[in-house]
Amino acid sequence: MPKAIIIGAGIAGIASAIRMAVKGYEVEVFESNSYPGGKLAEINLHGFRFDAGPSLFTMPQYVDELFALAKKNPSDYFQYDKLGEICRYFYEDGLNLTAWTDINKFADEIEQKTNSSAEEIKKFLNKSETIYSVTHKVFLERTLHKLNSYLHWDTVKSVFRFGQIDAFRTQSKANEAFFNDERIVQLFNRYATYNGSNPYQAPATLNVIPHFEYHFGAFLPKKGMYSITTSLVKLAEDLGVKFQFNTKVEEIVFKADGRGIKVEGVRNNGQIHKANFVISNLDIWFTYKNLLKDFKAPKKLLSQQRSSSALIFYWGMKNEYPELGLHNILFAENYKAEFDSIWKEQTICSDPTIYINITSKHIKADAPKGCENWFVMINVPANNGQNWDEFIIKAKENIIQKLNRILKKNIADDIVCEQILDPRSIEIKTGSYQGSLYGNSSNNQFAAFLRHPNFSSKIENLYFCGGSVHPGGGIPLALLSAKIIDDNLKLTKS
Repeated sequence: MPKAIIIGAGIAGIASAIRMAVKGYEVEVFESNSYPGGKLAEINLHGFRFDAGPSLFTMPQYVDELFALAKKNPSDYFQYDKLGEICRYFYEDGLNLTAWTDINKFADEIEQKTNSSAEEIKKFLNKSETIYSVTHKVFLERTLHKLNSYLHWDTVKSVFRFGQIDAFRTQSKANEAFFNDERIVQLFNRYATYNGSNPYQAPATLNVIPHFEYHFGAFLPKKGMYSITTSLVKLAEDLGVKFQFNTKVEEIVFKADGRGIKVEGVRNNGQIHKANFVISNLDIWFTYKNLLKDFKAPKKLLSQQRSSSALIFYWGMKNEYPELGLHNILFAENYKAEFDSIWKEQTICSDPTIYINITSKHIKADAPKGCENWFVMINVPANNGQNWDEFIIKAKENIIQKLNRILKKNIADDIVCEQILDPRSIEIKTGSYQGSLYGNSSNNQFAAFLRHPNFSSKIENLYFCGGSVHPGGGIPLALLSAKIIDDNLKLTKS
C-alpha cells in the first residue's frame, strides 16, 4: 500500500489525510503540538472554554464533503446551526446595526438607520455574487500553476468576464462608489481583514467574501469551532489515519537521480520515515527554511508582504451583556488611520476596531452560569521585532476604554481570568511565520497568482496545503487547498 505523510495537523492537513485515506493510502500525520487543529484549537481557563482562533463558520459544505467522500453521515460526527444574525456593529456615534442573514431584513435595517438604501445593499451583494461566479472555479477550486487548469470551458468564460471581478480599484474605492453612508463603506471594508489585508490597498475582488455569509449563510457548530477539528480527526482515525503528536519533522527527505528529484519521506529525531507522497501543512516559509534547508527556496515568493496578525485577549466575564451577540464589531472612528498604523507604521493605533466573539450566547457550557466567555481581538501587524509587551499593555488600556465608552459599563470589573495570544505566541503555537494569520497579504490585484502553488515544481510528489499557499487563508480556503491536491493535481498511487 502506498504511503502518504502529512506534516502538520492543521485543518488542511487533517483534510488532506482524510482525502488520501479515502484514496486507499496509508496515511500518517506528524504534529509538533500535543493537540490537533493548528489555529483551530481551543483554550480551557477556570471553567471557561474558548475557541482559540477562527470563530466564524461559513461554507460548511466543504466540511460535510469530507464525510461524504468517506461514505459517512456528517451528523454522526458533527452538528451545526445556521445563524439568524451574522454580526452586531457598534459605532462611536451611537449607531448600532445588526447584520441579519436574511438579506431583505438586513437591507431594511440599513435603510432605516443610515443614509444608505436597501437598494444599495442588494446591488452590492449582487456584485459580490457576480465576483464569486467568475472566480470560484478558476481562482479557488483549481491550481493556477498548471496549464490544464486553463483548458476548461468555465475558465475561458471567466477570462472573458475578468473585468467583472473589479481587480483594478481598491476595495475601499469600490465601496465608496456603492454606498452613500461612510459607515456602511466601513462595514464592508472590514471584509479585507478576513484574509489579513488592507481595504485601502487590496483589490475590490475581495468583495466576494460577503457572498459567503449573505448567500450561503453563517453557522455555529453546536460544540464550538474546535469540534470541526475533533470531528475530522475522529473521521480520519476511523479511516485508519495515524496521528503522531509531539512529533516535530526535522527535514523533508528527497533523492536526486538522472530522472529528477523525488520525495522519499521525512526525518524525525534522526530517523527517516519513508513515504511515496509528502504533504506539508506547515507555513510555506518554515517549510523551506526549516525542512528544505538544502534546497533552493523561492526567494521572491518568500519575501512577499505577510498578512496582518492578531492580538487576542481571552476573558472570562462574571456578568452577561445582553446588548452583545455571538459576533460583535466595535469600529474605530478613523478606519484608515487604523490600517495605516498596521501597514505603514507597523504598530497598533490608539483606537483599534475590536472584535468580540461570545460562544456562550449559544453554547451555555462554554461559561459558568451568569458568565460569558469573551474572545476579544484586534488586528495588528505581523511580528517584526516590535516591543509587544509594551504594545499589549497599551492596547488593553485602549480596548477597555473603548468598550466602557460604547457599552457604558466598567467592563474591567467583570474580568475574572485572562489569557493572551500575540504574534509571537501565534508563530510558536501554529508555525505561522511572523505570526501572520493568512500567509502573504492580498494587498495587490495579482496576489492570487503570487501564492505558492499546492505542489513543488522541483520535487516530485511533494505537495503543500493550508492558509499560506493557494488559494489562501481561512477555513474554507484551507479546506480547498486539500481538495486541489486531491482533485486537480490528480495524485496517483505509485
